[in-house]
Amino acid sequence: MNSYSIVRIGDDYVVRADDKNILKVASRRRAAQLVTDAAELLNARPQPAEDAGHPAIDSVPPT
Repeated sequence: MNSYSIVRIGDDYVVRADDKNILKVASRRRAAQLVTDAAELLNARPQPAEDAGHPAIDSVPPT
């Protein structure tokens, strides 16, 4: 998902990712914090190895 937005619908705030409604909360501040937390979690994910058929060098025990 590339873009996030927060829109007000009635008395609630809706977090949107691209063009999909994801989450509804009562406060804009809480919506902004949840978007920030989600972005940090997505950035903290381990990246897949370039060659999935071979173990990563860090996982090979020392000889």
